[in-house]
Amino acid sequence: MAQTIAARKVKLHDLKTKFGLQQVHDDAFFTEWQHDLPELTVSEQRSLDRIKQNYLYLLEYPVMESIVKMVVLSPLLDLAGFYEPPFRVDGETSIQVAAEDEGDIIQGAIDVVVIQGQLWVTVIEAKNSEFSITKAIPQALAYMLAAPNSEKPAFGVVLNGSEFLFLKLVPGEAPRYAAFDLFSLLNRGNNLYSVLRCLKRFRSLLET
Repeated sequence: MAQTIAARKVKLHDLKTKFGLQQVHDDAFFTEWQHDLPELTVSEQRSLDRIKQNYLYLLEYPVMESIVKMVVLSPLLDLAGFYEPPFRVDGETSIQVAAEDEGDIIQGAIDVVVIQGQLWVTVIEAKNSEFSITKAIPQALAYMLAAPNSEKPAFGVVLNGSEFLFLKLVPGEAPRYAAFDLFSLLNRGNNLYSVLRCLKRFRSLLET
C-alpha cells in the first residue's frame, strides 16, 4: 500500500530500496571540487574568520537552525555570489518525489534551494548545532532526487553550523551519489576557506 513519508524522517535504506539509490566510493565521481579551486582574497578570508569567530561564540549555547542560516549560511552564499544574477535563492521550497514501483511519496520542504533559470542548481539543508550532520544526508538526497532536471547531476550541501558536507547525485534508473570531504569549524585553521572555495568553484562551473 502506497504511503506518504515526511522527508525529515526518511532513511538512507528507504532511498536505496524505493529508488535504487547507490553510493559511489570512487574519487573520480567527485571531480568538481578536486581541481582548479579559486583562491580567496584577503578580504574574503577576513570575512570567513569573522563568521567562524561569531559562530564559535554562539556555540556556547545551543544554536538553532534559524541562527545557523543567519550567521553562517547566508554570509557564505553572499561571498560565493549566489545572490547575484543569474542565480535566485528560495527558502522553504516544498517538494515531493514518488517511487514509481511502489507509489510511495516522500514530501517535505527544502531549507534553501539555489535556482538558475528554471533549474535547481544546489540544495542546502541546515540543522541546528546539536544535530549530527548524518541526520541531514537522507533528507537532502531525497530533495535532490526531486530536482526538476533529470539529466544533469544535482548538488547539495548539508550543514549544522560547525560541519559542512557536499553531496553529488547523478540521476538515472539507478541514481548514484557520493559525499565529498567533511569540513568542520572545530578543526584547526578555518575550514570555511575550503567551503567557500568549493561554492565559488561550483558557481563558475554553472556559468560556463
